[in-house]
Amino acid sequence: MAQLDPVIFRELVAIQKIIDDEIWFEGERRGCWVSPDDPVVLEKVYEVILRLGLELRANLLAEMAMETNVHLLPAAHAQSGEAA
Repeated sequence: MAQLDPVIFRELVAIQKIIDDEIWFEGERRGCWVSPDDPVVLEKVYEVILRLGLELRANLLAEMAMETNVHLLPAAHAQSGEAA
């Protein structure tokens, strides 16, 4: 079975925040409740994701790499004979 890209799970949190923000913005603009499936909301969400998607993914990958390096760093130093 194919393994899912771990970045996707972190992206989902950010994408949900974008959706929530766009629903709120459009509701404020109209002065009433707006559905998450509203065409204007969906279009704005698509625009934001297309504009920021690459940057979001790069930031999340860097964050994950830092977390991995922090966990691996002491072991790498110990194996190479360097002091931790």
